[in-house]
This record gives sequence, C-alpha cells and structure tokens, in this order.
Amino acid sequence: MSSEIVLRVENLSKCYQIYKNPRDRLKQFIYPWLKSFLGLPQKNYFDEFWALRDVSFEVASGETVGIIGLNGSGKSTLLKLICDTLSESAGRVEKKGRVAALLELGSGFNPEFTGRENIYLNASILGLSKAEIDRRYGSIIDFADIGEFIERPVKSYSSGMYVRLAFAVMANVDADILVVDEALAVGDALFSQKCMRFLRDFKERGTILFVSHSTGAVVNLCDRAIWLEKGRVKAIGSAKAVSEEYLANRYSAVHSRQTENNQAKNQLDKGLASEAILESLDQCRDMRLDFINNSNLRNDLKVIGFQEVKSSFGNGGAVVTYAGLEDLAGRKLSWMVGGEAACIVVEAKVLNDCSDLIVGFNIKDKLGQVIIGQNTYLDTCLSPVKVAAGEVIRAVFVFRLPILPRGSYAVDVAIADGQPPDVIQLQWVHDAFILESQTSSAVSGLVGVAFDRIELKKVG
Repeated sequence: MSSEIVLRVENLSKCYQIYKNPRDRLKQFIYPWLKSFLGLPQKNYFDEFWALRDVSFEVASGETVGIIGLNGSGKSTLLKLICDTLSESAGRVEKKGRVAALLELGSGFNPEFTGRENIYLNASILGLSKAEIDRRYGSIIDFADIGEFIERPVKSYSSGMYVRLAFAVMANVDADILVVDEALAVGDALFSQKCMRFLRDFKERGTILFVSHSTGAVVNLCDRAIWLEKGRVKAIGSAKAVSEEYLANRYSAVHSRQTENNQAKNQLDKGLASEAILESLDQCRDMRLDFINNSNLRNDLKVIGFQEVKSSFGNGGAVVTYAGLEDLAGRKLSWMVGGEAACIVVEAKVLNDCSDLIVGFNIKDKLGQVIIGQNTYLDTCLSPVKVAAGEVIRAVFVFRLPILPRGSYAVDVAIADGQPPDVIQLQWVHDAFILESQTSSAVSGLVGVAFDRIELKKVG
C-alpha cells in the first residue's frame, strides 16, 4: 500500500434546514433580507439538523476503509459529499484520481432510459468518452448479466437488477477510488459473490470506501474502519478493533433497552406464555433432525449448475463435473435446516497424472466470508491418493450441517495436487452450487450448532 494520500476529508459538515410548514420556508426567503435592510434583529424560521459535524480523516492509495454506524449516523451523507452529489456546509474534500460510486438504488440512472442508454449516461458521468464506453460495453453487459432487460426501461427493473447494472458500470470505468454503499445487500447470492471477488481483486490496485452494517464484512475486507455516530467520528482504527468497539457499544445499548422494558414485559400473563413456550419446545424435541429435510429432496440435480460456465481458475489439470449437497441415502438436497446429517459430494475428471490428489470445499455467506471449509489432505496425507490422467474421482464429506442464519450460501469446490505448502491448483470453482438455510432456530453469530442437551441447575 502506498503512503500517498488520495482522499483527505477536513472538518466536513453538512447541515439541513428543517421547516415545520411551507410558510416558514417563504418567511426564511424574505424576512432575513428585509430585516437586514432595516437593521432589525435576525431570526431563523427553521431548525438545524447536522447530518455531519467536523468529520476528518485521510485515506492512502491502495487502502480499503470501512464505514460503520447505525442508520442516520451520516454514512450515506458522507459518501455523497465525497462523490460531489451533495455540497458541504463547511469543511472540504480533496481527491486524487477518478471516483466511481455505487450509492442508493437508482443513483445516476434515468428511469425512462433503457439499461443500454443508462450505461452510456452513467459511464459518461464517471468521465468516460463515448469511444471508451463503446469498447467496454460488452464487458459491462457480461458483468451485469441481465439478459434482454438491457433494452428495457430501468423503471421496470427489480432492485437487484438495478444493482447489477450499476455495479457493472462501476467495475469497468478504471476508477482509482471505489465508493460502495449498502446497495449490495439487495443482490442475489451469486452476484454478491461476483461483486466481492471484484472488490478483493480491486484492492490490489485501488482504494475502496465500503459502507456496511455487517462488521464481519468490514473486518474481512477492510484495513481500517471509521465509526460514525450522530454525524461525528466516534472512532478510527483497525477494522477489527473499531468493529469490536462498535459491537460492544451496540450490545450495551440493546441491553439497556431490554432492562428498561423488563417491567412492562412482567405485566404479561406468565402462565399462558410459559405454557405456550413449553409446548413449542416439546414439539421441537420430538422432531428427528435426520429426516427433517426430506421434503426438499431433488433427484434432478446431477449436472445442474455445471450446464453454465462457472467462474474458476487453475492449471486445467482437472474438471469438476458435479458438486452438490446430499442426504446419507444419496438423494440431492436444495436446502438445509441445520443439525441434520448430510454430505457434500464432489466428482471430477483428472486430466493429468497426480501423485497427491486433494479435494476441498468452502461454504461462504452472501458477503464471501468463509463459514466452514474442509479438504481431504489430513485424511490422505499418510497414504496419498494417486490418480492417472483420464480417471474419475469422487470425494464425499459426511458431517452434521451447521445451523446457519436464514438465507443463501455459496459453496466453492477445489481440486489440487501436492502436499501443502507445495500445492498445484488443478481447478477451483467459485459458487459451484448454492444452498439455502431455512432454519427456524435463533442463530447468534455466523454459525450455530445443534446441542443435544442444555442444563442449568444448582449443585450445592
């Protein structure tokens, strides 16, 4: 990372004038000028709301900085001031290089224009000439991957399609600084994975400002973090330290509110509530997790997911032909609850002679963070698996599924040859398949586990 400063924010402030009724706006337009002319005392007919107040920081070239804070803390206002879509009330912003931004949905788009027309509009706003946009148009529509909708007005787009098109333009304008707001949260799992891979790659050559409510994503992606609270900088430091301080503060605030509400909660009918809870717990204990997933069985998944081109890398020494989640009877599963026994199966054709074949997988959340991963090395290192060119291999990982928060998760699979750290990557397939978590359990953190028993009792 270079020590050159590419973004400097000094004492930046933004004040909004809040009027209680339209008459006050007219009074503010006329009376101050009139009173000044007559030499009378001045009076404002509005209330001041400071969205930002005296914010200062610097960002070096090649640095990735996360911005965290509650809704209304000033994060989006800060980004708009940096991108010149708002004018500051005080302070200044200095930038070096081209800035590309993904702010709130629809920013920089004309809803009446088609996707194609908005590509030219948005890219020209970001500083590209028509000739440059012509050269990059194919790459933009390939990245967006919205098919025939590219020729339809964007007012007919879903929020996810808006994000696809906006991010595709931003990714192809050769920006020096990327500004990414929370719009990525509305994207689907596969596109979110593509975006996070692009951001990780961009980190090697550019500077990123990344706004997110997910401290896990900030820690995973960013070098430093800025915590905004009520328009002011609460803390600046390493992403891990600031995120931990922010979470501790949030926990204290939530705990205080819960304490304040205890008295009100005690007014509930404890007898009826306890009876309903106990009945629900009894029903849960009677469920057999081994069979809870039977309703989602799919028998047609043998090659689904590999009929389209997957993003992958490697030396081409192997080709993954199948990857999926199955129950212990070999039936394909499309979703999970958590706690049930299942297996991830990977099949591949090996194209080169291999002396120490290794197969592995990672399960990632929507932001690209690895939740769990495993490979065959520890189980085969004492008796390496030798495979000749042209042979087909099958790896099976049997385990009890973790309990994950509801949502979509992508699974990467990889084939390699050698012994760590001297491993040759034959093929790594990003997002080989998607699995859905439909757990009904409360999950605190990235992953939960199924407990056989929980007890609390006095022992003395």
